[in-house]
Amino acid sequence: MKTIRVMVNGIPGNMATLVAEHLQRDQCFELVPFSLTGPDITESSHRVLTTSVQLIHPKEREKKMSQIDRQDLISVDYTHPGAVNGNTDFYCNNRLPFVMGTTGGDRRLMEETVCRSKICAVISPNMAKPIVGFQAMMAYAAKIFPNLFQGYTLVVKESHQNGKADTSGTAKAMVEYFNQLGIPFTENEIIKERRPDIQKTSWGIPEAFLRGHGWHTYSLLSSDKTVRMEFTHNVNGRDVYAIGTLDAVLYLERKIRDGAKGRVFSMIDVLKGA
Repeated sequence: MKTIRVMVNGIPGNMATLVAEHLQRDQCFELVPFSLTGPDITESSHRVLTTSVQLIHPKEREKKMSQIDRQDLISVDYTHPGAVNGNTDFYCNNRLPFVMGTTGGDRRLMEETVCRSKICAVISPNMAKPIVGFQAMMAYAAKIFPNLFQGYTLVVKESHQNGKADTSGTAKAMVEYFNQLGIPFTENEIIKERRPDIQKTSWGIPEAFLRGHGWHTYSLLSSDKTVRMEFTHNVNGRDVYAIGTLDAVLYLERKIRDGAKGRVFSMIDVLKGA
């Protein structure tokens, strides 16, 4: 079986490094020893298990990438929310199919950029397959039962490690479903927690996972306060996202072999295997 060559961008960030470790442990993949990194990173290389990964800073990426064999190469992006649109431009201009695991940025512009290009990509605010399955159920409900929760109020709370710069992409996506279900609610109303002391004492998040977790709760209350509903999904650690990312790479590689170009796929597509 031919291995899939993957370049993970965002090393030495926690999520990018974890994905690179999972790739190295799986015989289906070959980790390319290069990674696009941010301007604030001072390292020139970073060891991931047995591999020394050369870090490519923004000012040198055009030159460095020209020296890398890009044939059959898939990129995985776990960089920074402020970089995702620029990175998308770079991937498309250099014909590098990619999996976008980073949240933030202008998602509509990102998808439009890919659709105008010669490549395809998997773009998702959440790579955890169980959570994506829950989102798919919400999307189905929003389509089949519009305004189901009309008159209800909504409280959305999300907690992530204090290194996460933006509001949860999963929470933002859920807000859209609740809008379709009849609840006027904006992304700005999402309650975002990043303080470890509050996460530990008020939320009950285990101390071992304060540096890596994703807890979400969506609370609904009827106008007469006689009906209360609550949906919760809590993830400790990052492995579930890394495993989903590898599945997205496998899916994307198959779509590339099928000749897909100028197309954006979601993690729901990955789950379906469509």
